[in-house]
Amino acid sequence: MSAHHHSLQSNDPSFKSGPRPAGEIIRRVAVYLKPYKFLAFSTVACAVMSLAAGLAYPMLTKIIINHVVQANQEGLLTLAAAGLLVAFLVREGFNSIRIRVNNRLEQNVIYDMRRQVYARLQRLPVPWFDQRASGDLMTRVIEDVNSVERFLIDGTEQGTVAVLSVVGALVFMFWFNPVLAWVALIPVPFLVAGALWYTLTAHRRYRVQREAASAMNALLMDNLQGVRQIKAFGRQAHEDSRFERRADDLREGTLVVMRVWAWYGPAMQFFGSAGIGLVLWVGGLQVLRGNMDVGQLVAFMLYAGMFFYEPLGRLHGLNQMLQAARAAGARVFDILDAEPERADRRETLRAPVRGEVVYENVGFSYGADRSVLRNINLHARPGEMIALVGPTGAGKSTLVNLLPAFYEATEGRITIDGQNIRDVALESLRTHISVVSQEPFLFNGTIRENILYGKLEATEEELIAASRAANCHEFIARLAQSYDTRVGERGVKLSVGEKQRVSIARALLKNAPILVLDEATASVDTATEKLIQEALERLMANRTSFVIAHRLSTIRQADQILVLRHGEIIERGTHEELLTRDGLYARLARIQGTTFIEESFEKLEVAQ
Repeated sequence: MSAHHHSLQSNDPSFKSGPRPAGEIIRRVAVYLKPYKFLAFSTVACAVMSLAAGLAYPMLTKIIINHVVQANQEGLLTLAAAGLLVAFLVREGFNSIRIRVNNRLEQNVIYDMRRQVYARLQRLPVPWFDQRASGDLMTRVIEDVNSVERFLIDGTEQGTVAVLSVVGALVFMFWFNPVLAWVALIPVPFLVAGALWYTLTAHRRYRVQREAASAMNALLMDNLQGVRQIKAFGRQAHEDSRFERRADDLREGTLVVMRVWAWYGPAMQFFGSAGIGLVLWVGGLQVLRGNMDVGQLVAFMLYAGMFFYEPLGRLHGLNQMLQAARAAGARVFDILDAEPERADRRETLRAPVRGEVVYENVGFSYGADRSVLRNINLHARPGEMIALVGPTGAGKSTLVNLLPAFYEATEGRITIDGQNIRDVALESLRTHISVVSQEPFLFNGTIRENILYGKLEATEEELIAASRAANCHEFIARLAQSYDTRVGERGVKLSVGEKQRVSIARALLKNAPILVLDEATASVDTATEKLIQEALERLMANRTSFVIAHRLSTIRQADQILVLRHGEIIERGTHEELLTRDGLYARLARIQGTTFIEESFEKLEVAQ
């Protein structure tokens, strides 16, 4: 993915996740609990048992005040205190079990959700990634999944316990004193109104915060990958200011969320505290008038404070968690709801694949206003080499990218051995095509792992044979750890030529009958170029090859040379045939010398 895409994405309005109803988020994330019903039930059961033990505390306090202290019963005091200690022990014992079970449930759900999101990412079409930044996707897989899971697990458990606590407290409060219970309910309409206002206004704030975090992560990842370019151009200060702007957007977005919570949270606490004050005032009057004893008032206030207003306050906290999960959930489900590439195709290429490739009136457009290829017709017989030449932007890369279906042709059809590739399952199609790109990509692992990517089950003998054929065994053998040498991110520890030869070894090991080759000898010295050319000749032997050529010297032996310009094939033939026609290719051959084909085309354009 290009830096261009990274820099564009963060401000692309089409990339933003739209709001989704809270009910949809809750319903969809609840599905992840199904495989772990026992763990979920155990978590809630432990929380309920802990709550039940806690509810004994006010009742025991009432007994101590009314029947022990006032009656001066020391023996009974010891018994009541022991009972209180046992209640606390049971409460915290169940709490300990709940935490352990909850942690296992939490990690299992995170694993399942993250695995599913990653699996969907792997199966999305290439154009989908062209419009998205890697840093943003990482934020969705790591941070947003965590946010959704936190609400699912902690929210379910805390919400259940809070509701049960409120119901339990109300039962005891109405049993002790119905009048005082109604007094305790006076602040509830204000608490409900506050919760509704917060819920209806919070999603936009959280969405802005999540998008700001993604934009910052996208820039960070882009700059880490481009650190050499930043240093080469001395743009550290420029990148500092860019990162500062993104970080400032996140700071402002977070402050908006916190600013509203700074009013909302204390306001809800105030209404709860006001309720306690009302209970104390009305209850105190009843004690003074002899309608209620002191122990009952203390127990009532404990129920009202610890098991009624405090759980209501927890529900407000869960509301905040829900709004964060809604914003994060929309971003996660954007990935899960994206259409995978060709998920419904089951047809396979008929074995053995000979490698006869035909393009029939093929066209490709990025939308209605941007046509890239028009009326492409070509016929590659098994084992032939097809070379593509043309200026930058002529459509060469797009033409070869249609073959492994990285992009789908918008017109015409492409066949392999007579089968329309549009009807073939991607796994079958791509198994029979090797791709060696101009900028070889190596994973951040060992050389062995990178070569074996072509055939995971290959033997050591096959690995070394492929490496010898790719002219890379000698330099690998000289390394301190040989094939177990780590190559660094994107293969940064190897030279361009070394990376290219490792990627050729990988393609040789795959041993596919069709080869797509964006020839890469442009940025290496003459000796390395010779090694790469030898390796490429071995790679192309007996394979149908599509070569995007950068030097004329590499395509003289091509069975067909296609000259592309503005998305159309304007000349075709062998090297000798094209020279005799005295067309664009012939003029190109006369001026090329040691320059590259794209540069020669630009010279011709200027000359005309």
